[in-house]
Amino acid sequence: MTNKCIFKLLSIVLFLILSCSVVAQDDLPLYVDEEECGCDLYFIDGIQKTYKDGKFGFKRYDGKILTPNIYDHTDRFQNGYCKVIKDTLCGMIDSTGKEVIPCLYQDVDYFRNGLARFQKDNKYGFLDINANVVIPNIYLAASSFFDGLAVVAVQKDSMTILYGYIDSLNNMIIQPAYQYALPFTEGCAVVKQYDRYGIINKKAEVLLPIKYEFISQMVDGLFWAYYNGGLALFNKKFKPVTDFDYEDANPVSEKLYPVMKNGKWGFVNRKGKEKVPCVYAFVSSFTNGRAMVTDGKKYGIINERGKFVLPLEYGQAGLRSMAYIYSDGLAMVEKDGKFGFVDRDGKVVIPLMYESAYHFAEGLAPVKKDGKWGFINTKGEVIIPFRFEIASFFENGRAEVYLDGKAHKINTKGQCVKNCKNFYTK
Repeated sequence: MTNKCIFKLLSIVLFLILSCSVVAQDDLPLYVDEEECGCDLYFIDGIQKTYKDGKFGFKRYDGKILTPNIYDHTDRFQNGYCKVIKDTLCGMIDSTGKEVIPCLYQDVDYFRNGLARFQKDNKYGFLDINANVVIPNIYLAASSFFDGLAVVAVQKDSMTILYGYIDSLNNMIIQPAYQYALPFTEGCAVVKQYDRYGIINKKAEVLLPIKYEFISQMVDGLFWAYYNGGLALFNKKFKPVTDFDYEDANPVSEKLYPVMKNGKWGFVNRKGKEKVPCVYAFVSSFTNGRAMVTDGKKYGIINERGKFVLPLEYGQAGLRSMAYIYSDGLAMVEKDGKFGFVDRDGKVVIPLMYESAYHFAEGLAPVKKDGKWGFINTKGEVIIPFRFEIASFFENGRAEVYLDGKAHKINTKGQCVKNCKNFYTK
């Protein structure tokens, strides 16, 4: 993937016209019981998804049924709302189980600024909190509202679709004049004309000339621009703070940003100074003041001064994405095929003695010993015995484990909470 494509994916994530066909639960393994394992049957804000006879519903911690199992697919609750699909049409329920947006639409999005984008008859409009249509579905595409404006697409002629911006009263604040446009953030927006990108304000005044091959969205007052084959970092005054020297970069990081130059990775700070030279085969973003680095063979951990807290002498058996990344104050590391955990100073606090492991979550980590999985705490104490063929890390107080080929859900005390037949007899 080219650098431009990488930034395009990062930038347009807020604008993608998301399909209402959420996670394909029917592709996941299911095991027959009253409520089956293998799908996301987690409690979120006291509400749990349920599954029976091929349909999904919701119930509360106290067992009260919020919705019967009538939905073909569901999302997870977000800020008190959850997208649901019934008979291929999309709607929204609230935390009481009420269908606040009936399942009548091709797509609905979560509420922003009191409005939810919807799709019907392949056109987009907006509903209010009472499911009233406040902006009719007349647009070919639309984003949700950001900074008080939404991007919309209109048909200019038989060959041309142009993008502009509306307010919540459906006033066209910025006339459709762009081949493409991203939502406003921090008072500015990236737009495209004649296959080049620039930045405008809410008066449609050009803040950065429309001449760049791509521009990322502004995050915390910084953005990246791609021009003549190279990337440069810009500040909120729309001035470059680096030369166009970089081949790739990751705009999501703490204080220091991963950059690639001459095929090697390092880090620059917010002022564009190269704080860690580009000498590594790959690096992670900084999280909690630490980042993983590798020369392509061995792995280590550095601090924000570029100093090693963990020497460049560790491995990456299994290529786990969370290796060398801190969670619950510890990072999982591997050496000579054995796994353990180090603290922020690189001190080994849980010996490298396990055959396999995953990162800590909710105070526990799954680890493998003598061919079986169990769970330890951050002191290395065994909290849930080694008895499982497979174990996941915890999420929302639940982990999935396999015993004799059957899936079960357990809580952080090791007690079975789903699909519990024969669990305690093993």
